[in-house]
Amino acid sequence: MHGKNRYAMTTKGLAIARVLLFYGLSTLFFIAATALTTKVASNLKDQLSMVLAILVTFLLIVLFSRMENMSLKAVGVIPGKASLSRFFGGYLIGLAMAFGQASIVMGFGHFQLKPVVHLSIIPILSSFLLFLLAALREELVFRSYALTRLKVSLGPTACMSIITVIFILEHVATGMPLVTAIVGSGMGALLFCYAALRTKGLALPLGLHGAWNFGQWMLGFKGRPGIWQAMTDHAFAAQVQTIGLAAFVLVIAVSIIGIHYFYKSKMQKTMVSTDEAA
Repeated sequence: MHGKNRYAMTTKGLAIARVLLFYGLSTLFFIAATALTTKVASNLKDQLSMVLAILVTFLLIVLFSRMENMSLKAVGVIPGKASLSRFFGGYLIGLAMAFGQASIVMGFGHFQLKPVVHLSIIPILSSFLLFLLAALREELVFRSYALTRLKVSLGPTACMSIITVIFILEHVATGMPLVTAIVGSGMGALLFCYAALRTKGLALPLGLHGAWNFGQWMLGFKGRPGIWQAMTDHAFAAQVQTIGLAAFVLVIAVSIIGIHYFYKSKMQKTMVSTDEAA
């Protein structure tokens, strides 16, 4: 019995170590890709660094998956028949989340959105591409090999918890305030992890993630004006921020519940159809 427990602990420890190695390498290559493009004279240098990081991350996924005898389909990076519809569905949900949060905050007052005048289509398309690429890199890093490997060894709850903690720490390391990282990045990670586990792929979390970030940019929540500029009464800034975090938790919770029941219903219908065909 002790031998089995020791073997199980060793297996779990090895899984966590390999995931941390994968994450560490992907982060180092991302930093390298960013450094390589700093002197590129282009408005798309950030997008270029993301593309380089995505390519290297994909190669790492291939390498680590082969080491574990896991197929690329099993880790969710090979699109399936439903991938396109799941991506667009996730994108619509992500935009609805962003605008839903803003609507709740505006409902309490002391906050408004002011349209940015003389905005051309170029920065809009550039931001759309950047946030989509950034979401793709993070989904490949956190919700493909890493999430699948931990799920196999530790189960769904533990794998979501570990990935969420790493996701939070990464955002803290980039300068995000701790509370914002725990609530914002943490809740976001739970949603993206659950979407990936529920659908066994990256299409749905990629749509959710990319749309949420782009929606936040459009609404001026990324530290600079987007299509709108977020305007807050200075005297109520702390109150607006608190309401914003609460609204975020609400839209995340609603999204997780919706994904849970929608895909539960879809799976039940699939099982019924299979039984009838048999």
